[in-house]
Amino acid sequence: MFSFIFAMAGLAFAAVVVLVVFAIVATILKVTLKLVLLPLKLLLLPFLLVVVVIKLAVLFTVGVVFIAVLIPLMIVAAIFLLPFALLKLVI
Repeated sequence: MFSFIFAMAGLAFAAVVVLVVFAIVATILKVTLKLVLLPLKLLLLPFLLVVVVIKLAVLFTVGVVFIAVLIPLMIVAAIFLLPFALLKLVI
């Protein structure tokens, strides 16, 4: 009976050791991969900057066009609706 308990304890200890070794190896591989890919990331940063600047320029242009279309529509609406508003105010 005691030999079975000791065998299970030994297997549990071996499993914990294997798990710890696996975690250490995974961490080392992750750090190594990050260090290897760092030059590629640094090379791609200017392209990412260009993409972000173009995206911001497009969003700004869309906003300006929206406002440029909205202002004349508001003026036309005011021209047609102002007499009704003044009539409602008088009556």
